[in-house]
Amino acid sequence: MLHELLLALLGFTGDFVIDEREQAETLGLGAADNPLHQFPDEPTFRLAPDLSFLHPSERNVIQRLISLGFYYRELDHFATISRNLSFIQSTKDFSLPHSPELLKGKPRKGSVYRRAIANGIVEILSVYRAAVLQVEQNLLSDPLPILATVTQGLNKFEVLLPRLYELIMEIEREDIRGGQLLNLLHKRCHCGVPELQACIQRLLWHGHQVMYNQLTYWMVYGILQDQHGEFFIQRQDRKNEGHELSHHDDITNLMQKSTDDGALTDWHLGFHISLEMLPEYINMRVAESILFAGKAVKVLRNPTSSFRLQESSVRQSVLKGSCRVQGFLGTFGLEREIPQSTNLIAEDLLPQSEADKIDAMLKELKQSSEFQKRLFESAISSIRTIAANHLWQLVVVRADLNGHLKALKDYFLLAKGDFFQCFLEESRQLMRLPPRQSTAEADLMVPFQLAALKTVSDEDKYFSRVSLRMPSFGINLTATQVDFPKLKSNADGNLVPLQARPLAESSLDGWDGVALEYSVDWPLQLFFTQEVISKYRKVFQYLIRLKRTQMELEKSWAAVMHQDHIDFANNRRDCKNNSIPQHRRRRSLPMWRVREHMTFLIRNLQFYIQVDVIESQWNVLQAHLQDSRDFTELVGFHQEYLAALISQSFLDIGSVSRILDSIMKLCLQFCWIIEQYESNPNISELEHITEEFNKKSNSLYTILRSSRLAGSQRAPFLRQFLMRLNFNSFFEQTARGVLNVVKARPAIPFVQQE
Repeated sequence: MLHELLLALLGFTGDFVIDEREQAETLGLGAADNPLHQFPDEPTFRLAPDLSFLHPSERNVIQRLISLGFYYRELDHFATISRNLSFIQSTKDFSLPHSPELLKGKPRKGSVYRRAIANGIVEILSVYRAAVLQVEQNLLSDPLPILATVTQGLNKFEVLLPRLYELIMEIEREDIRGGQLLNLLHKRCHCGVPELQACIQRLLWHGHQVMYNQLTYWMVYGILQDQHGEFFIQRQDRKNEGHELSHHDDITNLMQKSTDDGALTDWHLGFHISLEMLPEYINMRVAESILFAGKAVKVLRNPTSSFRLQESSVRQSVLKGSCRVQGFLGTFGLEREIPQSTNLIAEDLLPQSEADKIDAMLKELKQSSEFQKRLFESAISSIRTIAANHLWQLVVVRADLNGHLKALKDYFLLAKGDFFQCFLEESRQLMRLPPRQSTAEADLMVPFQLAALKTVSDEDKYFSRVSLRMPSFGINLTATQVDFPKLKSNADGNLVPLQARPLAESSLDGWDGVALEYSVDWPLQLFFTQEVISKYRKVFQYLIRLKRTQMELEKSWAAVMHQDHIDFANNRRDCKNNSIPQHRRRRSLPMWRVREHMTFLIRNLQFYIQVDVIESQWNVLQAHLQDSRDFTELVGFHQEYLAALISQSFLDIGSVSRILDSIMKLCLQFCWIIEQYESNPNISELEHITEEFNKKSNSLYTILRSSRLAGSQRAPFLRQFLMRLNFNSFFEQTARGVLNVVKARPAIPFVQQE
């Protein structure tokens, strides 16, 4: 009987111990597809009912002991299935003779984490088998074997095996894998039974070994080793596909796109953090550091082909120059090393010593018997710093980040004022005509290239990256200049560069769609994303409209003054007509007063944006560039720089930007009318423009001095702008009179022509 008991303790039933579940399945009484039947809450091993020679107390003790055999068999079956490599690597049916029917005939997802946990369970079961063997030896050596010997030898397993069975039952029923499995084990570690806590911690250690291996692949080599989608860093394109893409599908997808585009996509959209697989004891900040470090290492270890060729050509030129100095023998020896330089580029970007340092930190964590959160976070922070520093070296030093930032400031933020002044002067006559849909961009290229020839030096190596673009606008404009102020755009809204809004609020002319593009090579594409270039483009469109408006106001004054001097010189000879110029001057005086108000507002707005906003924020960015050695910090500082440009220029406030657009439109209308005033005076239109300008400018002042903007980050710079506008309280008094007093429509006292 004792030998039958020992066999039952190792999961073998017979005449002495029977399995009620197997008998029920044989008789067809159990539902094979019922999970509760396949994973019963209570053990199904029972003593045979015909054993009449056992005392009831002995039956209770033996029944408690044979339950351990049931738990052992279920745990052994789980470990055997989970550890089978052929089952993990394929989706074919794999079942053991004694495996639950729920696992038969149904393909299951593989799991390296389950296999690791199964390895830990095998360790525990080996200790259990050794204990059973020791009990058998004790029974054989005892001249009078008793049941208490078995109970005393296996007492501690009555606590361990039932809890482990509950663990695998929950894993199987809920299909727990990956980071979810680590979460489950981490929660089960918190118990008051030291033996059970030690077992669960050992299982968790085995699970962490897999996680550390995946971290090593990811953070040392930039490789995502995750066949079954269990790692919390996952590919973006597998998010909605259950992580079941075959190897052939991966190769096909890679062949459909170039290497450079693939590298850029991997950085921006290739990987993401799976919250489902992220262990709860690893916070999001640490997970983001792991994601960044792996992507950075992937970039450093896999430079694009164009970058390799560029670096190789630079090295070849340096080596050839050294060869000419050292003579023929030196040349021969160095030329043999030139082809090998291409293979050394990736190693230069991330030296092997740094990779070994990362690997050593992860190995130290891996060898620890317990997961220590503080040490883990400290190691991840150090690894992230290493990756960020080398990425900074690549982008800032090798790729000349600051030079490109200066070029964007020169051309997108109009810091190179002489170029754009020349461009607007060369294109002024062209912009008086409506743009043609098919040739607008080509028409603008002529003055653009002329301005470049006059103002851009040959030493400017960044101008070749700048290109002019005229997006499709779909404008319906008349061909006469007189009708220009009344033109409207169609309903597609493409003319609005800042945000979509009703055309009744803004009807700018078609040339306001002019934009710039900037060609960026790898690795600067990691820094200058399409979103970043789009923000630069929006600010440029706003600034070029403002500069064009300011130039038109100045040109209109210069043109009229030139004509006035000619008229004065011609009429000076005729004393009879000597009063005509004076009469014309008195008649035009109110008109020039309005122009002066327009120029005052536009000039101060332009000065505020260029000096108080752009230059001050540029100095802040330069200070950050000098102090920081972290790539992600630089990205954050640059985002703050762009956000400050947009917010302090009021481009993110719809009401203010609409008023500014309307004011610039009114200024252009005014310039068109006064240049034709001598031949075609339009007094009613001038009165309307004057009234609208007064309303818009005073509304602008009222909004800018409101309490909502006074408490924002714009406040320090906004106060300088308001002080320039209202240095003599003129704007404040005018705004109070126009906005708060209901009065008749003001009229400009123009003197009618005689």
